[in-house]
Order: sequence, then C-alpha cells, then structure tokens
Amino acid sequence: MDSRTKGIGRQTLVIASATFMLIAATIGAGAFGGASVDDLQDGALSAQGSYLAPAGPAFSIWSLIYLGLIAYTVWQALPAQRQDPRQQAVGGWIAVSMVLNGLWLVTARYLTLWLTVVVIALLLVVLARVIVLLGRFPARTIADRILTDGANGLHFGWVTIATVANTAAWLTQLAPESWAEAADAWAIAVLVVVLAIGAAAAWATGRIAPALATAWGLAWLAVGRLTGEPESTPTAIAAIIVAVLLVVTGVVAVLRRARAVHNSSESSR
Repeated sequence: MDSRTKGIGRQTLVIASATFMLIAATIGAGAFGGASVDDLQDGALSAQGSYLAPAGPAFSIWSLIYLGLIAYTVWQALPAQRQDPRQQAVGGWIAVSMVLNGLWLVTARYLTLWLTVVVIALLLVVLARVIVLLGRFPARTIADRILTDGANGLHFGWVTIATVANTAAWLTQLAPESWAEAADAWAIAVLVVVLAIGAAAAWATGRIAPALATAWGLAWLAVGRLTGEPESTPTAIAAIIVAVLLVVTGVVAVLRRARAVHNSSESSR
C-alpha cells in the first residue's frame, strides 16, 4: 500500500470516528429523550457527585472541544494533509480518542458506573499519547497549531480533570461513610497528581491549551466546593492553587518553546 492510499485511509478513519463521536454523544446526552447526564447513574455524575466534581457550567467546554475536533477533522481531510508526517503519526490516535469520547456517554447512559471509569481512563491514556506525539512532531503552520494542538490539547486537559471527577464519583459510591473524614486530604492529594500531569503536558508540548482546559475545570471545581454540596473549603483552595500553577507553567512552557524556536532560526542563518 503506497503512502497516498494510507493517507486517504487515515483521513477516512478520522472522519468516520468524528461522525461516530457526534452520533454517540447526541444519543448519550439524551437528545432523543431520557434523563440528563446529571441524572445518570443515580446522580453520581452530577456536580454533587463527589468532592472532585466541577460545578455544572464547567461542562460547557465540551461545545468548544467538539467544535475544535470537527474543525480538525475537516482540515486533516484536505489533500495537503494526506501525506503529512505529523498527521500520519497522530491521526490514528486522534481517531481512537474520538471513538472513546462517544463511547463514554453511551456507557454512562446504558451501562455501569465502573465501566465509565474504564472508558474515560482509556481516553486519557490515548490523549496522553497524542500529546506526546505532538511534542515530537512540531507544528509547521498556524492552522496545524490551532486545530491539531489546540483542539486535542483542550480535549486532553479537560479529560484529565473529568477522569478525576468520574473516578471520584465511582469511589464515592463504594466508600463507607467513615471515609468522608479523610475526603479533603484525598482530594488534595489527587489535585497534586493533576498538577503533575498538567505541568508535564505543558512542558512536553510547549502549548498552553491543555493547562487552560484543566484550569477551567479546577476553577469550577472550586466554585462547586464553595457554593454547593459536598462543601469543602480546603479542596476549593487547593483547586485554585493548582489552576494558577498550571496556567503559569503553561505560559512558561510556551515562552520556553518560542525562545528555542527563535534560537534555532538564528543559528541556522
């Protein structure tokens, strides 16, 4: 199979995956009837489902993520991207991430809570792979930077905090009431892990999109713990600190990458 045929196959796979994602998300979100996502799994996935659940408005970021992924799907299907080495490296992984994205909502609506944890954890792993590959193959155009790095960076950043919230919701359903005494400590410990993941992603790619998406979720997590149930001021404070540190790390990573590109261009003259 020649490279042109492989390129067409990859582009078709991405288009098919995006189509599946949108159809599955529409069905899973209850567009054709049924309970809202907040009411699925006995309310475990709502803003009150755990100490690490963001407040409701946080989930509006999905509109931006879906818009970005649709724009990416259209752009990568252009003939100019057919044999692009960067798209050859990441296209298949991005397709898998979109399939898993759609499967999560279907799983949440029709299957069990622990299976949603499995699906979103797989999604996070696949998106982490995308982020690593994007760091190895730098974007050469502004369109590539915005549509490939931007859309998938936002996807990864948001899924990072969504995985934490989903897992916490599942564990909250299983844990005995006595565990509530240590809930703040566990929540803060998990947020430290989120900081490590987000900082590593920003440093690996030199892009701020993952950090911004995670920080967005953390900000609304803080709002949820300060204004809703379960209330937790320590968790809210920790979330705000982690959000600020992530944004600062993202800015530093972008400046570091820009300086490296500038120095490289200067040395090549």
